[in-house]
Amino acid sequence: MGAALSNLTEGGATTGNGTGLGDIPESCVACVFTYLTPPEICTLARLNRSFRGAASSDTVWESKLPPNYQDLLDLIPPQRYRNLCKKDIFSLLSRPVAFEDGNKKVWLDKLTGRVCVSISAKTMAITGIEDRRYWNWVSTEESRFNIAAYLHQIWWFEVNGVLKFPFPADVYTISFRIHLGRFSKRLGRRVCNYEHTHGWDIKPVRFDLTTSNGQESSTESFLDDCDKDLGNGNHKRGCWIEYKVGEFIVSSSDSVTEVRFSMKQIDCTHSKGGIYVDSVFIIPSDLRKSRRRRRVLD
Repeated sequence: MGAALSNLTEGGATTGNGTGLGDIPESCVACVFTYLTPPEICTLARLNRSFRGAASSDTVWESKLPPNYQDLLDLIPPQRYRNLCKKDIFSLLSRPVAFEDGNKKVWLDKLTGRVCVSISAKTMAITGIEDRRYWNWVSTEESRFNIAAYLHQIWWFEVNGVLKFPFPADVYTISFRIHLGRFSKRLGRRVCNYEHTHGWDIKPVRFDLTTSNGQESSTESFLDDCDKDLGNGNHKRGCWIEYKVGEFIVSSSDSVTEVRFSMKQIDCTHSKGGIYVDSVFIIPSDLRKSRRRRRVLD
């Protein structure tokens, strides 16, 4: 479609009776735009005046916003969104909006307008986090929040978090973002040290999820599958991995959903260490799957 439309301008590509795309009523174009994605709308807006007008319609962009988008705007000072059209509101909310002292962020997926949330480790209850013999907070540009918790060594590993949020109706996946090995930059290159990375191949980490309406989920995963990867090196080391905790369903946008999540390995027969805990992501489940597929293809 893009190639066929690329040469349709204000006065070009007419039909047999002398009419062209520019003669389509703006209201009709706007109706079609409600079925397209925001990037497609922005691309077509360049074709002619009628398309540009339809692409700025509040009706079009309100259809791309979640039904409770006002709840998201309430996290922003009113002067930032007062008198904005719906297109600009979508643009505003498609960039991360920080709340709760900047330790949580919400944004709209630019392709679908669906709600995504990230939560910093700073808001979580981490066993031993106050003792620098075990944990350190490390500033890093690789974190969405510019800071992550690094574990040197501990016997009882437990991280708990909670979020109360007015999620729109959808199916969501919650994941912990972690990294095995301590990274740094040397001569401009990223390098990783695994001196303290140990204990994650002995027993699995347990991930748990509960919601205020009674949903529960639990999974287990070995974070360091060294024995399985000896031939090619351990692909889990040296990169950020998102470990799925579970899924939950929000059936109505009219109430606040409370989500509690945790990751723990509390078998005290061995110590474990050498890991970063960065954040938790809550993303519509099919968006997470499509994102993972894109990473594999890349």
